[in-house]
Amino acid sequence: MNKAFKAAAYSKHFHRIAWLAIALATCVIVFGAFVRLSNAGLSCPDWPTCYGRATWPGATADAVDHAASAIRPFESHKAWREQVHRHLAATLGLLVFALALLAARKRRFGMAQVLAAAGLVAVAIPLYMHGEHVAASALAILGEAVLLFAALRWTNADLARVSALTLAVIIFQALLGMWTVTWLLKPIVVMGHLLGGLLTFSLLLWMAWKATDAPIRSADAPQLRRWLFVGLLLLGVQIALGGWTSANYAALACGNDFPTCVGQWWPRHDFGEAFVLWRGIGVDYEGGILDGEARIAIQLAHRLMALVVFAYLLAFAARLVRLPGVRSWGVFLLVMAVVQVALGIANVKLGLPLVVAVMHNAGALLLLFGMVSLLARIEAPEH
Repeated sequence: MNKAFKAAAYSKHFHRIAWLAIALATCVIVFGAFVRLSNAGLSCPDWPTCYGRATWPGATADAVDHAASAIRPFESHKAWREQVHRHLAATLGLLVFALALLAARKRRFGMAQVLAAAGLVAVAIPLYMHGEHVAASALAILGEAVLLFAALRWTNADLARVSALTLAVIIFQALLGMWTVTWLLKPIVVMGHLLGGLLTFSLLLWMAWKATDAPIRSADAPQLRRWLFVGLLLLGVQIALGGWTSANYAALACGNDFPTCVGQWWPRHDFGEAFVLWRGIGVDYEGGILDGEARIAIQLAHRLMALVVFAYLLAFAARLVRLPGVRSWGVFLLVMAVVQVALGIANVKLGLPLVVAVMHNAGALLLLFGMVSLLARIEAPEH
């Protein structure tokens, strides 16, 4: 990046805010996994409050008078987890909002467009809380449209486009968080919420590296970038399958058997039923609704894709360790791929202990960190 471009592109605080947002996004994603895996995802039946409170009730007696108590009895040991996760996500949203404002400050009406979009969403929240769901939805959609229109018009020379897109993604994440509760842990929404969080993390990471201006120059940049695009696609599919496995409570569909499943290499399964994405609204999905054969199919798909991703990462890491400037990244990806497979096996053999399951989610995040970092930093040598 030449000096003139760099001076025009970023506020001197942009990269600091971006790295802070990445640290917070990491906390949100890992803590979100803890909330989901500890079965606390529906512990606050209303949104964005928890039994009508900005925090959460201190005791059962404080929750019984709220309408949400008729939906689900208050559980103090779970409610704080859900509401802390919401507050962390809201704080992350404010940081992304700040990045969008900074990136848009030199665009004509740029800050006004970002402020207008945020204002529309801000007005939509109290409308939703008062039961005006149609009006709230319309305002939220309009806010998203403002951001997407701006992103389409702006270039990415000063990260204005990607900042607007990241803000649009995190607003949609808030909607997915709401639907996770109101649609009773619907698997497609739970999986989408996980993928949206990882997309937010990836966009923030890409922005942070670009704003930090720390390229890795390599003559093999074009080939390595192709490897990275394919690797990110495969990793994304595997993460989606992991989210689908978790959302459908299929992690222990094979019992504690590995590498076999319920004592067989290829047991009876039902892929057709396993991957029905939409089953209507109103069903409580807590605990899962699929039969054993459908859950086995999900687990088999997750295991088979894990083999594909593991083999690809091993081949890519082997290529990286032979190249100067990226050897440490190759070692990092190699170690993380092995650790991630080991954590997946431990989940099955140990019966899905909470600590191991959360670490498995964090491992996927670290693999994504390595791949996106390389994609953002690897560039051809300057001539």
